[in-house]
Amino acid sequence: MQNSSSIFNKSILPTIILVKPALLLTILFLSFQVAAVQLPDKEKQAVAVEYMTGSGDMHGMRIAYRPDFNYDLDIPLIGATRLSWEASLNLFDLHGSARNEATYGLSVSPVFSKALPNISNNYPLTLEFGIGVAYVHEKKFGGVNIGSVYQFEDRLGLLIGLDKNQNSEIAIRYIHYSNGGLNTKNPGLDFLSLAYIYRF
Repeated sequence: MQNSSSIFNKSILPTIILVKPALLLTILFLSFQVAAVQLPDKEKQAVAVEYMTGSGDMHGMRIAYRPDFNYDLDIPLIGATRLSWEASLNLFDLHGSARNEATYGLSVSPVFSKALPNISNNYPLTLEFGIGVAYVHEKKFGGVNIGSVYQFEDRLGLLIGLDKNQNSEIAIRYIHYSNGGLNTKNPGLDFLSLAYIYRF
């Protein structure tokens, strides 16, 4: 009988394989769109609370902060894009056979955001992606050896504005942690998440 980890890995693997090519194609397509909403006010800071669920019956919570260090860029083939910086405290908790073993981590990530074409003026959409670095307090917990306390944090997300000015948003994200081959043990951790973001 297969355990929950192998069932999860088999069910999410095709999605993970398709995510990165789909992201690149989406960005290329969007670079030709002209009817896109504006990104949120770049002079504002943001805080976020995020719930994650993923690999091996693992759950997590992220508390993130973005200062008002935002830079508008014009990237070839992508077009108007915003670069922001985000720092977060990450709490990981394993259930089931792991007997609720938990650990914590810290991460810093550059985040690129691109406004998507209008569907509704009241609910503007934004695509975000980024690769940052993370520190995890324990490299082995709940029977999972992630190989190194130093990890890379990849993300791909869709943000939905709850008002025209995007002062409040919800985000649906795919997040992947990997040590990038810094250690021979590199199982990687995959999460799907739901976040609430508030700008002020």
